[in-house]
Amino acid sequence: MAEPRYLSRADAEALAQKILSYSTADEARVNLNSQTTGNTRFAMNQVSTSGDAYDASITVSSAYGKKVASATTNRLDDEGLRAVVQTSERLARLVPEDPEYLGELGPQQYARVEPYFESTAQMTPAQRAAAVRQVAEPAARQGMLSTGFLTHFTGSQAVATKKGLFAYARGTGSSFTTTVRTPDGTGSGWAGGGENDWSRMNIAELGERAIRKAELSRNPKAVEPGEWTVILEPTAVANLVNLMVFGMNARGADEGRSFFSKQGGGNKIGEKFLDERVSIISDPADPRTASAPFTGEGLPNNRTTWVENGVLKDLVYGRFWAQKNNRQPTGFPGAYAMSGGNSSIEEMIRSTERGLLVTRLWYIRPVDPRTILYTGLTRDGTFLVENGRITSAVKNLRWNESPIFLLNNIDMMSPPVRVTSSEDGDGGSVLVPAVKARDFTFTSLSDAV
Repeated sequence: MAEPRYLSRADAEALAQKILSYSTADEARVNLNSQTTGNTRFAMNQVSTSGDAYDASITVSSAYGKKVASATTNRLDDEGLRAVVQTSERLARLVPEDPEYLGELGPQQYARVEPYFESTAQMTPAQRAAAVRQVAEPAARQGMLSTGFLTHFTGSQAVATKKGLFAYARGTGSSFTTTVRTPDGTGSGWAGGGENDWSRMNIAELGERAIRKAELSRNPKAVEPGEWTVILEPTAVANLVNLMVFGMNARGADEGRSFFSKQGGGNKIGEKFLDERVSIISDPADPRTASAPFTGEGLPNNRTTWVENGVLKDLVYGRFWAQKNNRQPTGFPGAYAMSGGNSSIEEMIRSTERGLLVTRLWYIRPVDPRTILYTGLTRDGTFLVENGRITSAVKNLRWNESPIFLLNNIDMMSPPVRVTSSEDGDGGSVLVPAVKARDFTFTSLSDAV
């Protein structure tokens, strides 16, 4: 693989200024995104696809008064740049006024953060193949079938406005997930992780974990649905807590459309709504959860406490809603860290008379936004715990649950760890603990492995 390509600070600033020089609109903003990506996919214990790509995109937003529109291109030549500016301006003249448009931002102050690591930026296809072998070869030796996906990126983003704002950030990221199946198709195990710094990824350990879970999950038995004590591994916790954190919108709450709406009007800021052991903070400068220090508008993403000791401390306020309510806009939590405890998963198992150990959740769909109630299935390693030990694998179950209920029924928590947060395992990373909780609702069995 050649040296990764992306726009440097100097190149991004020069390109943004050139684009803005073509603008005739009252206001204009330029968003620049560029990155080199690489990926390797494997199945049946061998690499199936591998590729590298580079792309850059430019979005120009133009405004005449409160009439605003955008256009996007990936052409970086002068003709392409003039064309995208002209297109955005032509569209802006045609659209109705946006009564909530506040104009573009001037210069801002941002957190100093640059989650850029050469170990990720310099990754080669050969290194990716070597990582795959660390899973595929042990799986083959044990008669298992491994599949998975490795992806990484090196890139930058920038925002510039006619009012003199310029923001730039560069970073790297990597993600690795693997699912291992038994040849008879009855057992399945999963493991995954994500890091800005590839050198921190322990692929062999992830492979060992997935292989072990696949072996243990052979020939699962059925258990009765109902309310169970559960031990949710960190990925399963992130699957649920994401649904709450990324739904913490002030406008939806104030307009009576969310769990965070207060009866009689307004929102629940200042109210205790979770177990007092739960705190949630986003901080783009935290190396454990590094994320973009600014939004697409160029608004700073600063360190924000969303939940403190179970009390709702803040909600996401966009610029318009913040101005309407005489508050400061918050930016958006690109990643977050949740507090934890001191218990290990092994201690949670030993303390459980009867319960279920859950690796992860998938096929997650909304049921009731007012209670953040969702439904989904367990997947790739669900086990029965009896008298302090795992006694058997169990068939997957459908669950109907809310992160609000989960985080009010906590018995034990582990120290928080970094995990990939999306249900497919290749999204951004967050910091969450494993959680042992009471009365988690399962509604039916599933024959899916």
